Amino acid sequence: MSTVNLALPAVQVREIRINSITGYQGDADGLVAASRRGLKDKSRSFSQCLGCATSKAACMTILIQDGAVVSHGPVGCASCLHEFAFTYRVNSPLRGVESPARRRIFSTNLTERDTVYGGSAKLASAIREARGRTGANAVFVLTTCAAGIIGDDVESVCDQAEAELGIPVVAIFCEGFRSKVWTTGFDAAYHGIARKLIAKPERRRGDVINVINFWGADVFSDWFAPFGAKPNFITPYSTVGSLRHAGESAATVQACSTLGSYMGAVLEQDFGVPELPAAPPYGVAQTDRWFRALGKLLDKEEIAEKVIAEKKAKYLPRIRELREKLSGRTAYVTAGAAHGHALLDISGELGLKAVGAAIFHHDPIFDSGREENDQLAQRVGDYGNVPNFNVCNKQEFELVNALNRIRPDVLLARHGGMTLWGAKLGIPSLLVGDEHYGMGYEGLVNYGERVAEVIENDEFVRNLAKHAINPYTRWWLERDPDYFLAGGGAK
Repeated sequence: MSTVNLALPAVQVREIRINSITGYQGDADGLVAASRRGLKDKSRSFSQCLGCATSKAACMTILIQDGAVVSHGPVGCASCLHEFAFTYRVNSPLRGVESPARRRIFSTNLTERDTVYGGSAKLASAIREARGRTGANAVFVLTTCAAGIIGDDVESVCDQAEAELGIPVVAIFCEGFRSKVWTTGFDAAYHGIARKLIAKPERRRGDVINVINFWGADVFSDWFAPFGAKPNFITPYSTVGSLRHAGESAATVQACSTLGSYMGAVLEQDFGVPELPAAPPYGVAQTDRWFRALGKLLDKEEIAEKVIAEKKAKYLPRIRELREKLSGRTAYVTAGAAHGHALLDISGELGLKAVGAAIFHHDPIFDSGREENDQLAQRVGDYGNVPNFNVCNKQEFELVNALNRIRPDVLLARHGGMTLWGAKLGIPSLLVGDEHYGMGYEGLVNYGERVAEVIENDEFVRNLAKHAINPYTRWWLERDPDYFLAGGGAK
């Protein structure tokens, strides 16, 4: 059954659409098995924080170079948008973008009075002002909790503004309370983009491949060149025009299945662009599969085998050296779902023993419905089970509990703020923000060298642990990590 319906103004949340969960404690093998037979979420009797879907929708729309974003809500809700504006400028050299356009971020600044009388007039005025000040080729309206609670008819206001201004005005329904799975915000942004920006294809271009990603370095130009193709990145550093033609591409690949699950399915089901039937290329075995799947999809299988052979000849000797160097060391991983699985792939390939993971949520299956895209199952099959596997919904108190008990040789993280907890416990910790850094055969060399460097240079974290104050009590650190999960250790 298709999970895509562009006739609806709002995307269906992940909990309903693909049965995503935010609470689990066990091992990776058990989670894979449960996912196949009908996985049930476990709620918490205590929760420290939650991620916000609005910020995830923002990170996919703010980074469109010729667009403008209007946050429809109190001005404080727009504060998280500026984080991505900073990231956009700092990371632009990774993509070869020398002069990224200035970010255009506006807020309707809803007040208490507006929550009584409605904010539609303010929204209409803000859209006109955003267009007038910036000359943007599209305006994206992000709904916040306040706008959702008072029931403003955002879709109608956007449609009227679109008719008036002659540019796409995209309503993106991403209120924080809409979903416990904050990555629903990615889906909400892509849903709006697909409805209003991507045109039905008039032709198919064999020399362009869509890449759904965040803002990592451009490794894809080099990978696609032997196939006679180039990447069309969605959405960081894209333009309204490049997004409009995304439906003409030969294929779609993803750097992170958590991010791209919905958009990959939309492009395939509504625009006829096939999604690569393989999980992203992390680890030698999965990189082999990825290039072979790409070659088969493009009907260029001989080229894929040539690329694989050349890259293996170049990088496998160094990978073997790193594996020998890191063998016997233990690693703990914390990250979003798909990238957490990617880090587990990398650790397995480098000879690190994965002794646990704190993953922010879990998608039992992606919108494509293909088991080949199940990266966790692929990890278990290639490198073995992962014990102490916690789906933690960004609950840092559960991470600290696990790290305090397990004491791995290294903590591998994807998100800022998580390595702090490892460092305070004297655990060497590595954060790499570029999600492409560990991809492919060369990525294993990149990442392996950094891991070895971090483990060897542990003097700072050992000294920090002697002086750091842990905010969590002994009572909590002596409990089971699943104490507050339904069916956990709580009595």
